[in-house]
Amino acid sequence: MKKIKVLSVFGTRPEATKMAPLIKKMATADWLESKVCVTGQHREMLDQVLDLFKLDVDYDLNIMRQNQTLVDIMSRTLVGFDAVLDKESPDLVLVHGDTSTAFAAAFTAYNKQYAVGHVEAGLRSRDKWSPFPEEMNRRLIDTVADLFFAPTEQNKQNLIDENIAAEQIYVTGNTSIDAIKWVTAQPYQFDDARLNDIVSSDQRLIVVTAHRRENLGDRMRGVFNAIKRLVETYDDIVVVYPVHLNPKVQVVANEVLAGVRRVHLIDPLAYKPFAHLMAHAHLILTDSGGLQEEAPALDKPVVVLRTETERPEALAAGTIVLAGVEPETIFQKTCQILNDQNLYRQIASAKNPYGDGTACAKIIVAIKDWAFQSQYD
Repeated sequence: MKKIKVLSVFGTRPEATKMAPLIKKMATADWLESKVCVTGQHREMLDQVLDLFKLDVDYDLNIMRQNQTLVDIMSRTLVGFDAVLDKESPDLVLVHGDTSTAFAAAFTAYNKQYAVGHVEAGLRSRDKWSPFPEEMNRRLIDTVADLFFAPTEQNKQNLIDENIAAEQIYVTGNTSIDAIKWVTAQPYQFDDARLNDIVSSDQRLIVVTAHRRENLGDRMRGVFNAIKRLVETYDDIVVVYPVHLNPKVQVVANEVLAGVRRVHLIDPLAYKPFAHLMAHAHLILTDSGGLQEEAPALDKPVVVLRTETERPEALAAGTIVLAGVEPETIFQKTCQILNDQNLYRQIASAKNPYGDGTACAKIIVAIKDWAFQSQYD
C-alpha cells in the first residue's frame, strides 16, 4: 500500500490538546506520512500544548493579532492554508471540532478538492447562535467532510439524519479522553504554592471556567454572583478560577469576585496544570464544551453554565447537570450536589459516554481502512 499523507491543521489550545495524542500515534504508523499545520489562532495557549506533547510543526501561519475578529481569523487561515495545500498536496486533511480555524481549513481543502476528515464530528446543540460560532462551524464542516470520526453513537445518528452515509462515519470516542488520561497519569506539582496548599487541604475545591461569547455581559455577571453566594454559604469550599484572557471576561470577574474570601482568580493555566487541578477538584462549574467530556473521565461531577449542551449523551449518562445561566438555578443545582453525598457519588461514578482513552487508535484504523479502499476503488 502506498504511504498516504495526512495533513492535520489546528489553531487553538483545545484543538491542539485533542489532536496531539492522535498526531503522536500517527507518527508511529509506517504506512502514513504525518504533516502538521498550526494557525496560531490562540498563540500562547497553543504553544504550551505543542511544548507539552513535544509536537513538531511543519507550518505555522501565525495568524493571531490583537483584538482579532472572527473574520480576521477566517480570512488569514483561508489564504495561509491555501499555500500549504499547494505545497503538500495531502491525501487527507484532518480538522478538529468547531473552531474558526477548523471551518476555514476544511473549506479551503474542499475548494481545492482534497479529502477532509472531521475529528469530533456530529455534535449538535440545534441552536445556531449557541454556542456561537461553534455550532455553525461544526455543521458546515460536516457538509464538506469525507470521513467523520464521531465520539458517540448519538453523534453518528445526528450525521445520518443529515443524509451522511453511515459507511463514512466511525464511532471512536473522543481523543480528549486519551489526552487527559495520559497527562494526569504523570506526577505533578504546581508552580503556584497557593494551588499546592489548596489541593492538599481538606476544603472542597470547585474549579470554574467561564468564557463563552453568548454568556458575556449580564449573564456572566449573574454566574459570578451565584459563585460568590456559594462561597458565602459554604465554609468548606474554595474556588479556583483561571480567568480567560478576554478583557470582557476579566472585567466582570474582577468586579464580582476579586477580593472575595476563598475565591482565587488566577491567570489561565497551561493544559497540564489545569488537568491536574481538575483531578484534585470536588466539582467543576463550566460553560466549556470539552470539559463536559474530560471531567467525567476523572470522576468529577460537572455543572454546566449554559442553557443547552451539544453533548446530550453526558446528560443522559448523568455525568453532567445542566444549570443554565440564571443565578438562582445555578446556586440551587450546585447546592444539591454539595449537600447530597449519594447524588454526588451517583454523578461521579456514572460511565463516561465519550470513551475509554482508545479513540486515537480507532481513528488510525479507520484512516487506514479508508486509504486502502480508496486505492482500490
